[in-house]
Amino acid sequence: MKYLALVFGLISVIGFAQSKKGIVPKNYVAYKTTEKITIDGDDSDASWSKVDWSEPFIDIEGVEKPKYNTQVKMLWDETNYYILAKMEEPHVWATLKQRDTIIFYNNDFEVFIDPDGDTFNYYELEINALNTAWDLFLTKPYREKNVVLNDWNNTGLQSAVKIQGTLNNPADTDEGWTLEIAIPWASYQKSFGEDNVPRDKFWRVNFSRVNWQHDIVNGKYERKKDASGKYLPEYNWVWSPQGVINMHEPEKWGYVYFTSQEIGNKVSFIIPQDEKIKWELFQLYRAQKQYLAKNKKWAVTINQLTKSEIKVGTNVITPKLENHSFGWNISVKSPFSSKTFIIKEDGQFIEK
Repeated sequence: MKYLALVFGLISVIGFAQSKKGIVPKNYVAYKTTEKITIDGDDSDASWSKVDWSEPFIDIEGVEKPKYNTQVKMLWDETNYYILAKMEEPHVWATLKQRDTIIFYNNDFEVFIDPDGDTFNYYELEINALNTAWDLFLTKPYREKNVVLNDWNNTGLQSAVKIQGTLNNPADTDEGWTLEIAIPWASYQKSFGEDNVPRDKFWRVNFSRVNWQHDIVNGKYERKKDASGKYLPEYNWVWSPQGVINMHEPEKWGYVYFTSQEIGNKVSFIIPQDEKIKWELFQLYRAQKQYLAKNKKWAVTINQLTKSEIKVGTNVITPKLENHSFGWNISVKSPFSSKTFIIKEDGQFIEK
């Protein structure tokens, strides 16, 4: 737990970094399959051959092309959310064998899921080339005072790894490794018997691949250290870029749309304009955090946070800032759907 506290604390500090402008979340249409998917780490199931790979991963800040390629495919049925990840890697290695240890101390593949998109109560899954999993539930991002349930288990999770080469063998050059995952919808239920299958809905999702530089010591792979003995920083390669070195900003994750159309159909997904309103509200949330850090108090008007007109498409939106004894709310009525969107001082997003 001491190590967990250290890691989580570091991530929390990073969480206040401002995002880069101009980064738009990726989106992917996951088709429904009626064919059986066997979780064996192989892409030989007929269904996988019928759907497209995602775009290649980019570095987490959205700037550099990674050294090795990573792509994913997705499918779903009434029971599971299926993910297939293919990772190019000339040196496939892993050492961690105990579930719920800090798996990103090895090269790994990570899944982040926020079903309702409010940035609270989301899930993380990390798996290495030994198929060792770390699954956890987070009440809030690390930028707020959160609770991390490290002993939460993704009940019914299935995963399998297939290595294109040999594991932990420095004497050869590998092609990479493939990871296949089945996540039961039931593991994300908020109440007994809840039908939470997202038919024709989208969830906020992102994927990350952690990759370390390595040394070979006594015939074994180890994370590379600098001259002072500190580990060199890892590479973070992601599906949808975050703009900062922090996966725990769920409002920046990609959009996975679970169409009820079966494989073979062609379905397009366009990120709704209401989602872009949410992006603007999160910009104001970050501006409030910066205002507090500078002035030791919250702003009381939107004008204190931004002098610029806020537009989504051709529509000007006019957020309203309300301060109260516990903090503040920023709200806006959507010109697209007439829904009211609210963001709170702790970053929780509410839709009415």
